[in-house]
Amino acid sequence: MTSIPTISALLNLSGSQCRFYDLGRKIDKISRQDFEKIENNQLPYPFPIQRHACIAIAFWQKNSQQPYLWFIKLPLDERGLFNQAALNHFIAIIVEALGSDLMIDPSKKQEELLKNNPYLFTPSQYKLAALNSIINFGLKQSPSQHYQQCVTYISGELDWSNWHNVGVQGLTDFAARLSSKNNTELLVKAIHHLPKEVLSPLCAALENEKLPVALIDAIIAKIKCSQNDIQLKAQLLRCIASNCKHPHNEQLVNELIDQKQLSTDDFITLSGRCWLLFQNQHRLMKFLELMVNSQTQQIFTAVFKDLVAIPVIRTNIFQCMRDPNRSTKLSKAIGLLFNQTVENNSNKPH
Repeated sequence: MTSIPTISALLNLSGSQCRFYDLGRKIDKISRQDFEKIENNQLPYPFPIQRHACIAIAFWQKNSQQPYLWFIKLPLDERGLFNQAALNHFIAIIVEALGSDLMIDPSKKQEELLKNNPYLFTPSQYKLAALNSIINFGLKQSPSQHYQQCVTYISGELDWSNWHNVGVQGLTDFAARLSSKNNTELLVKAIHHLPKEVLSPLCAALENEKLPVALIDAIIAKIKCSQNDIQLKAQLLRCIASNCKHPHNEQLVNELIDQKQLSTDDFITLSGRCWLLFQNQHRLMKFLELMVNSQTQQIFTAVFKDLVAIPVIRTNIFQCMRDPNRSTKLSKAIGLLFNQTVENNSNKPH
């Protein structure tokens, strides 16, 4: 078999239909066109996390009802581009194990080859549940058996303390189907009643979804009345992740920064999931200034490194570094970060 240069080419060769998703931060769909450009190093990976791309690929044949799933973790270079040697190695392992027929039931030997693939990873259970819900809804398939129980609970037909039979898969199905029937209306009415045991996994599911304005406003109201519960507030902030550039959410975050009401968890949540907020240069500078005045150097370093790795934010970070109006404290924190980076690099074996 001739060399297969990309995963897209391999999927084409097998006659598969497919969809691509990022799983590193939240669940973001990547268009086929963009993924092909990423594979050919024409685009940096848009959602890097710890110098890696964490990708889910759903693929299926036209006559198949259930897609196969691959979870792939590939290293990125300092520019955010795929490490081509790793990409080629991944494809070679798949071809050795399965050939070009990706739909076959693998033999024991083939299964062993696939299990030893160093580029495969297992996502967390909540990410896997959310992805299954998103794929099923996108392919117009039925929700899981847990969905109706979740609708019954959120509708208020049961006592709010009677949450024990509400499954995570049901909550992710509900989040993926906010546009179905009156689900948004039900959630707007329920959100102030939901216990943390339900609200926490629901927030993790809502971070992947585009939300209607009524629900955005209900979540903002819940955040504002949860200021004293640091953990709950950070979880609620996850809900705005896919809607962070909505004016109401931008106003909320501006207020939190101005009022100096961001905890360590909030800084990590906003930088890790709501990075599009920091395409606004002024907001990014205020965020960094607040961080150096309220957090440890370790937290500042971690968040700064995370943001600077995101392609759409990198230029803004560099502008903040060069801003003549930055505080002495911010300048010092950036200097310590780079001194530490240089020292770590010099200690690496050559």
